[in-house]
Amino acid sequence: MKIILNQDVPNLGEIGDVKEVAPGYARNFLLPRDLAVVYNTKSVLLFEKKKTEIDSIKEAKRKSSASLKEKIEAEDIVVGMPAGANGKLYGAVTNATVADELLKKGIEIDRKKIEVPGRSIKSVGHYKVIIRLYDKEEAILKLAIEGQEVKVEKAEEGGDQPRKQRVRKARAEAAEPQTDEEQAAAFEAAINAGRMN
Repeated sequence: MKIILNQDVPNLGEIGDVKEVAPGYARNFLLPRDLAVVYNTKSVLLFEKKKTEIDSIKEAKRKSSASLKEKIEAEDIVVGMPAGANGKLYGAVTNATVADELLKKGIEIDRKKIEVPGRSIKSVGHYKVIIRLYDKEEAILKLAIEGQEVKVEKAEEGGDQPRKQRVRKARAEAAEPQTDEEQAAAFEAAINAGRMN
């Protein structure tokens, strides 16, 4: 089915583009959401009248894309991640991580437009990340991943005891009243609760 796009649709096209799509996609998604109109003589005439307006919108997008490219390529992003002695990360750096780091620098990019090498980075080092901008424009971001030492803390008290023993001991101490007054209060509470005969 032939349609003309009313708005930019990701992975399909921009406003004013004529596209051939599956009839179900057009009827169930594009047309009800007013993202496109059916290609016919009436819609072609309407878009020809809007041609100068559409061209000015596209030109503005190109200019903002070029300035965004300069801004991105001027940034060097450094991400600190927990890593082992061999440089392997405990976790991974993904496109969402890069989008968050760019947002901290005041640059908002949709994470779907960020291409991380191998979909995720799992070791420390220097990488180049491709960010797709408007049309075929791309920016290359320099990304450095630094390993952070992971500190393992020993258990406070009874660190040598198995965990089950420590838990049992803690439960027993919590359940047993310490003084005569606490025992009397526990006995009275049990009677009031109807637990004692």
